[in-house]
Amino acid sequence: MYDCPSALASAHQGQPLPATLSVMESTPQVRGMHTIIRNKDTNRDEFIFYSKRLMRLLIEHALSFLPLETVSVETPQGSIYEGKRLGGKRIAGVSVLRAGETMEQALTAVCKDIRLGKILIQTNHNTGEPELHYLRLPKDISEDYVILMDSTVSTGAAALMAVRVLLDHDVQEDKIFLLSLLMAEMGVHSVAYAFPKVRIITTAVDKKVNDEFHIIPGIGERDSFPCRY
Repeated sequence: MYDCPSALASAHQGQPLPATLSVMESTPQVRGMHTIIRNKDTNRDEFIFYSKRLMRLLIEHALSFLPLETVSVETPQGSIYEGKRLGGKRIAGVSVLRAGETMEQALTAVCKDIRLGKILIQTNHNTGEPELHYLRLPKDISEDYVILMDSTVSTGAAALMAVRVLLDHDVQEDKIFLLSLLMAEMGVHSVAYAFPKVRIITTAVDKKVNDEFHIIPGIGERDSFPCRY
């Protein structure tokens, strides 16, 4: 049964953000890019360019949370270098259509030969609940660490259903990493309350969601990032 995200979040109003949340450091570079993509006067080309830059930084940040194991390699000079490698089988990327698809290019640029899947979730306007309309996941995804991508998360409704879909396909909860360019506090609390082992990673968290489910203050170019719930 679907749990209303706003009801879940209301129980956490005024509470600190969950420990499973990681917000990328707001360096001058990151804040500068946010200034551009949040500006209503930014043109489409600039919005896409700087949001893609920010997405790549987000992917790089998220990879630091994957478990690594120590490994020794021999250099061409015959010396031994103590390094690190992924302590698991594979990484898979799953985008929540359509908005999450915008993050795929950044993921494939950072993770060579990564396998991709897609989930389409739309809101039933009669019931107000999200519904699964399309699903394509990589084979044997249950063995993977999964990077779940959605460009913005407001109430968290779509993210909640996407996580449930992955769990139904035997992906372990603590192997799911939810990545979003921007999230609202409501969405963060909703996901963390329902799935306390899912790692939530974003570049910024805004405090409010308006009656149309837009994040406030939010970002621009709604044609590039369709409204996500």
